[in-house]
Amino acid sequence: MPAADVRAPLRASVPDTRAPYDVERVRREFPLLALSPDGRPLVYLDSAATSQKPAAVIAATADFYARSNANIHRGVYRLSEAATALYEGARAKVARFLNAPGPGDIVFTRGTTESINLVAQSYLRPRLAAGDEILVTAMEHHSNIVPWQLVAAERGAVLRVAPVSDRGELDVAALEGLLSDRTRIVALAQISNALGTVNPVGDVVRAAHHRGIPVLVDGAQAAPHLAADIQSLGCDFFACSGHKLFGPTGIGVLYGRAELLDGMAPWQGGGDMIAAVSFERSTWAAVPAKFEAGTPNIAGAVGLGAAVDFLSALDHEAVRGYEAALLRYATERIAAVPDVRLVGTAPEKASIVSFVMDGVHPHDIATILDADNICIRAGHHCAQPLMARLGVAATARASFALYSTRAEVDALAAGLERVRQVMAR
Repeated sequence: MPAADVRAPLRASVPDTRAPYDVERVRREFPLLALSPDGRPLVYLDSAATSQKPAAVIAATADFYARSNANIHRGVYRLSEAATALYEGARAKVARFLNAPGPGDIVFTRGTTESINLVAQSYLRPRLAAGDEILVTAMEHHSNIVPWQLVAAERGAVLRVAPVSDRGELDVAALEGLLSDRTRIVALAQISNALGTVNPVGDVVRAAHHRGIPVLVDGAQAAPHLAADIQSLGCDFFACSGHKLFGPTGIGVLYGRAELLDGMAPWQGGGDMIAAVSFERSTWAAVPAKFEAGTPNIAGAVGLGAAVDFLSALDHEAVRGYEAALLRYATERIAAVPDVRLVGTAPEKASIVSFVMDGVHPHDIATILDADNICIRAGHHCAQPLMARLGVAATARASFALYSTRAEVDALAAGLERVRQVMAR
């Protein structure tokens, strides 16, 4: 695909609100999905790793650099003020999309990983003592394990792990039994990136709050698929990534309850996060600037704002209904392939089918499928403890988004039949 002309950046119509869900129309908004390498259609089934971008997002990012590029919060000239308005406008859009109390509770980061590290270092580390406990689940992404391990090791604290069943379902009763007077935070994914399990986050939040324990929700997989409602969840922190939400890479979100963010020290120091600096001492700007040191990813925020606009124009219930039906169809089609076993069969799932094939390594599955332009993920999916719990070294993972189709699922099923044939030779 030729590079976009930044003098006349890509424009895209936004699907009509409340119109019947038309996946083919939605697909036309995503330029990459129209590619046909080697004359064969591209079948992109790795949206849990990163989503494709609608033309409106590509256009907004290119348009910023072509027409509005200036540093923010510093200049008094009009171009800088316009860039600042775009950046802060994106923050307000994200706050509305996530139903956060207000834009001041939204901190822009590089992604979910940085958001969790910020909470671990700035909120938890100063409050953690020897013998304290951090509670996670056995299905967490490494990004929701390692940051807690780092502060626990430094402070002499203990990482506790709530178990999951053979089906990949969280044992909520066991999690509640692990809550104690020493628990300083609970951190869990709303949707498992490796299995697609949807966790009952609201129940966990209520149980933790009953004991005065804050909860961080990893919403990286949930934000593109579930109705985002931070106030309904009641969590204290919520993290998500722009690139999984049909926005650019390198931009992410941390929501925090205002009183918690106000009481946290900065994690990084530099420009724009200060009120005043002298060689004797420095004082900090108000939240969220306190946590956004240096020049941020302005174009990324603008692109994320465009992604939120795109999603907000869709009928959320229609999208969710379509995705749920597609997941059911994909589950049945993949499970019907001989020698294939599904991994992760919890009753509440979204967007992901993970599986193994007898006698074939997942990497070989993905490599053979790639010859037919079918893109899936293979490996441990940054969830090695979960793989160990389920007794597999790795899985193949097909993941879907609002642009995925039954025809793509059929192509995957046919591709898996070819994998069996190739490996049987």
